[in-house]
Amino acid sequence: MPVKIRLQRHGKKGKPFYWIVAADARAKRDGKYLEKIGTYNPNTNPASIDLDVDGAVKWLQNGAQPTDTAKAILSYKGAMLKNHLVGGVRKGALTEEQAEEKFQAWIAEKEAKLTAKKEGLSKAEAEAKATALAAEVKINEERLAAAQETENAAIKAEADAKAAEKAATEEVVEETPQTIDDAQAAASEDGKTE
Repeated sequence: MPVKIRLQRHGKKGKPFYWIVAADARAKRDGKYLEKIGTYNPNTNPASIDLDVDGAVKWLQNGAQPTDTAKAILSYKGAMLKNHLVGGVRKGALTEEQAEEKFQAWIAEKEAKLTAKKEGLSKAEAEAKATALAAEVKINEERLAAAQETENAAIKAEADAKAAEKAATEEVVEETPQTIDDAQAAASEDGKTE
């Protein structure tokens, strides 16, 4: 029975989530499998991979062939390296301790790279947020200045209107006594002529 290490799709439309499984090559993609050896979630940045490295190495030692994508994931998590080191131990080129030491050194280096990438992403995200906040503050200040300008123009227009109304009232008041005096003078002339 030919065995393949491949991905089995789960999750919803547009949000895939994969199981890494060892399955008969003749089985359906999402069908029966022999063993689940890990998960792969490409929706996160960086993609999250949970893999039983020893289980994957066991299947590789027994002749399971990984698909291209599964092989890339196994290489990323170090299963292919560990399989290579186990082969070296079996041939006598390395001791068990040397192989384990090399594998642990590789894991530490990989973790350092992953941590640096996560820090870089979080730093870039923080910078983007700070830039967006600064732009928003600038826009708000411009809006506030425009509102202040509009308010000042409205207050000035209201003051000008009041001043014009007051000036018009004073003109009416000045004209009114003179008109009354003229009317009284005219009335007294009428009274004298009769």
